[in-house]
This record gives sequence, C-alpha cells and structure tokens, in this order.
Amino acid sequence: MLRLETEDGWWLVTHPDHAHLAGEFASHWGNALFSTPEPREQVLRGIYRHDDGWRERDRTPAVTKQGKPAAFSTELVGTYSAFEEIDLAAYLEVRREAVQLIAMEDPYAAILISMHTHNLLSERADRSTIRADELPWLDAFLVEQMTLQRALRERLLNGGTVAKDHLTAEALHRNFQLLQACDNLSLLSCVDFGRDATLLHPFELRDGKTREVKVQRVGERAFRLTPYPLATEEISFKLRARFVAGKEFASAAALKAAMDLARYEELEVRITA
Repeated sequence: MLRLETEDGWWLVTHPDHAHLAGEFASHWGNALFSTPEPREQVLRGIYRHDDGWRERDRTPAVTKQGKPAAFSTELVGTYSAFEEIDLAAYLEVRREAVQLIAMEDPYAAILISMHTHNLLSERADRSTIRADELPWLDAFLVEQMTLQRALRERLLNGGTVAKDHLTAEALHRNFQLLQACDNLSLLSCVDFGRDATLLHPFELRDGKTREVKVQRVGERAFRLTPYPLATEEISFKLRARFVAGKEFASAAALKAAMDLARYEELEVRITA
C-alpha cells in the first residue's frame, strides 16, 4: 500500500489503485512538445497494470515496528531502502507475479513491467539494507527478469503482432521511461509530496532536445509540471483511497479491521502546466 499521514490518521491507497492513476496520467501523455506513447494499447496496459501482483498482498496489510501501516510513504520517495521491514522472498514473489500475470495476455506490457521491476531492484535499491544471505536471491531474480525480457521480445519479433520498430532497444527504453515517470508522478500524488522533484528521467522532445520534467507542489495533491507533457493544460484525476483513524495499530489484524470498516473515497489530484 501507499500511505499519507494526517493529523488523526492515514489515507491508504492500494498498489493497483496507485497504478491506475499512473495509467490515467499516461493516457493523457502527449502534446506539441511530447510524443504520445506507441504502441498505445500495450504501453497503457503495462502502466495501468504494473502493480497487479500486489492485489492480494494489499488485502492483508502489515504494520511496522512502530505500529504504522507498512506502506510506501513520503520518506521513501526517491529511495528504495526499506528492506529491513520487508520479507524479501515474499516481496520478490509479488514482483514476479506482477510480470507473470500479464505476460501471456500482453508480452509487450510484460516487458515494460519487468524493466521497471529490474530498475527498482538494481539501480534504485539500497543493497546495504538487504541481509547478506538474501542477496543471492535478489541477484538471481534480476537475471531471471533479464532472461524473461529477452524471451518475450523474441516471441513478439517472431509473432509479428507488434511492429518491429516498437521492439528496438530505444523504443522499449522510451516506453519504460514513460512507465517510470507516470509511476513516479502517481507516487508523488498518493503521498502528496511536498518538495520539488523530477519525473526521474530526461525525456526526448519532438524536436530532438532532451529535458527533465520538473514537479512542483502548488496545493493539496496539486502539482505543476515543467515542461508540461499532458494533452490539456490542467487536468483533474480521481484517486481511490480509504481513510483509517488512529496513528498506531496494535497488530496487523487491528489495521485490517479498521480498513475493512473504511469506505473508499475519491480524492482529487490536479496536474497543471
């Protein structure tokens, strides 16, 4: 899950709902400066569903040692270093399932999700927070993901269902960067991130120049992007979330009981030029 602390409790967002918001961002991506994603259907599917593997895990929430909901929070934006709180074997299985769930349905989308997963656990993970005896599990998983990406790409090249120019390393990397950017913007929105940020990667514009997209908070779950990549200069999105009262919970069962009683609400997220 993802969590946002308030004076009297927490807004909690499931990973699939966070991914849905990322997909909504991607569906509006593209204007006179920024190209629209291609192949559109496959890229959007990968972004909308990149966290499907978390669906079951989010139904059984956990708490930290301090009694807080165990979830992605504003403190973890820009880092990936909370492995002391994570059962690594279970975590890798969730990540593996997120790719496998979609691989048979849409290999192209699965490649992008696998690239995203590999990047999180290689370039962005803090290996010092992982137990030494568990590092071989992580390294084997990373090799497995690279092998899967190659196999899925070969299947698509042989099958002819996706144009070959969408299967070049450059095209895949460009779409992977879009997934990362929309995922990051959704994370910033879910935790209402209060500091300036960027959407992780410099983007190639239609004129061939490369620019970072800067993110500035201008209000509650409201962000200004510069340069602006979306089709309309101001867009409001809906984020599905539940509010649970209380700052600390005695057990995971207590948190789950509070979540089960909480109703889903739609919070507004506003993106502007």
